[in-house]
Amino acid sequence: MREVLIYFFLFFGAVMMLIAAIGCLRLPDLYTRMHAATKSGTVGIMGIVIAMMIHVGDTSVILRGMLVILFFLLTAPVAAHMIGRAAYRSGVPLWEKTCVDEWKKQEPDSEE
Repeated sequence: MREVLIYFFLFFGAVMMLIAAIGCLRLPDLYTRMHAATKSGTVGIMGIVIAMMIHVGDTSVILRGMLVILFFLLTAPVAAHMIGRAAYRSGVPLWEKTCVDEWKKQEPDSEE
């Protein structure tokens, strides 16, 4: 049963990373590509780290694995938001079929 869980999480993580890579290649603009890379990439890393934690089974490895997952969950969304915000402020265009631009309503020089 343990091997099945390891293979499942490895396969799940690899598929999510593949989805992130395909999203980076196929999506039309920086903002949607960044979304695909951040969400799918983070979930893919989580799957691979969980498989590693199950495989090794040592308490210190499990603790480090949980810290890696926590680190990715805390830093990836914040980094993506900051990169997207910097790109928007420097004039990187949105996809031409984008319907809503919520940042356009705010003044570009205002600090949140």
